Amino acid sequence: MATAATTRAFAVPIPDSPFPIPVDCPALLISAPASGQGKTSVTAAIARWHGRQGRRVRVFKTGPDFLDPMVLERASGHPVQQLDLWMCGEADVRARLHAAASEADLILIEGVMGLFDGTPSSADLAERLGVPVLAVIDGSAMAQTFGALATGLARYRDGVRVYGVAANRIGSAYHAQLLRESLPADLRWLGALPRDPALALPERHLGLVAAGELGDIDARLDALADAWAEHADIELPPPVTFAPAATAAVERALAGRRIAIARDAAMCFLYPANLDLLRAAGAELAFFSPIAGDGLPECDAVWLPGGYPELHLAALSANRGLRDALHAHVDAGKPVLAECGGLLYALDSLQDRDGASAAMAGLLRGSATIQPRLAALGLQAVTLAEGELRGHTFHYARAEIQAEAIADSSNPNGGPSREAVYRRQRLTASFVHFYFPSNPAAALSLFLP
Repeated sequence: MATAATTRAFAVPIPDSPFPIPVDCPALLISAPASGQGKTSVTAAIARWHGRQGRRVRVFKTGPDFLDPMVLERASGHPVQQLDLWMCGEADVRARLHAAASEADLILIEGVMGLFDGTPSSADLAERLGVPVLAVIDGSAMAQTFGALATGLARYRDGVRVYGVAANRIGSAYHAQLLRESLPADLRWLGALPRDPALALPERHLGLVAAGELGDIDARLDALADAWAEHADIELPPPVTFAPAATAAVERALAGRRIAIARDAAMCFLYPANLDLLRAAGAELAFFSPIAGDGLPECDAVWLPGGYPELHLAALSANRGLRDALHAHVDAGKPVLAECGGLLYALDSLQDRDGASAAMAGLLRGSATIQPRLAALGLQAVTLAEGELRGHTFHYARAEIQAEAIADSSNPNGGPSREAVYRRQRLTASFVHFYFPSNPAAALSLFLP
């Protein structure tokens, strides 16, 4: 039974399943002993490999993440949704998995951090849903100890079933053989990827480079699938029974309203579930690119999501037409939501890690600097006049904002990261990335006059 910390009563915008009964589908939760072991590469390789064999693969990402899902969407050919027992709620998680299982031949769930890290952890999700685990272990500097580490993961907690193991960064076929032979009989060898710089997915300060910025992303994914095929277990994982979850209809509170949404390399952090909720509420979505010089589309509300504005200072600063239109929009009392990177753009100025500074939109008095060290990380809850919204924060910026906060976020695990929420007329700005289905009514109210 769900605990009070994970049960949510809010409506979730999940399409009605054609099968309102439990559905069986092979599934794996792909985790590891720690971050940096290669979970995303292995998940992408498996998804592309099965997809090339004609199987319908649906991929999910554990926890609040934007960058890994972009790669996994390209690998699988379908949007990648988030699963988090606290941020999303158990009903939301179960409903999305049930809908996917109704149309898929295989479900893959990429975990977050190490298998048992965090609250809730990937292990919590696997146990609650009954999904078997594939443990990815970086075997580059070990031989038989690989089996000991795999055994420890498998035996650490009752209720979490480690079905099999995959090795990352192997040196040769013989190395793979040593690792495989080190496993106990009850752990399957599911595959391996070689230690090859050509297969690495590029990274920068917030994680992987966004898939849309990699011109050779499909070639990389094909190469990963080819490499996976060399050592892969050809059998599908065992089926998991996914039960339907009760969901309520979304009120069409935004019917007839047009929301302009910034979407480009500077502002690209958009949960698919958030977009689905806005559409389900009746909104028309108009996407535009600030760094391409686009003006503000005719709209009733604006959403400036997170991303990498610090990498595009010159282009953002040069778009004076957009800046003027946003000022007129705010002055007219129309809604704007600015999240993290969108908040940085909404300030007077932004300075990158190299000391270069540029004028931004000036919708909110203040400035920010990108630091070399992480400034904030963790799940967040914010209570606004509209209601409580859940989400997360993850950024390297230090901001000095000349405005009084209307609310402060809190971390459910008692972590130190707390974020202020600012409001000017109907502009709402914060470093928090909100997960709209955590409270649809509150989220939709941010886009109403």
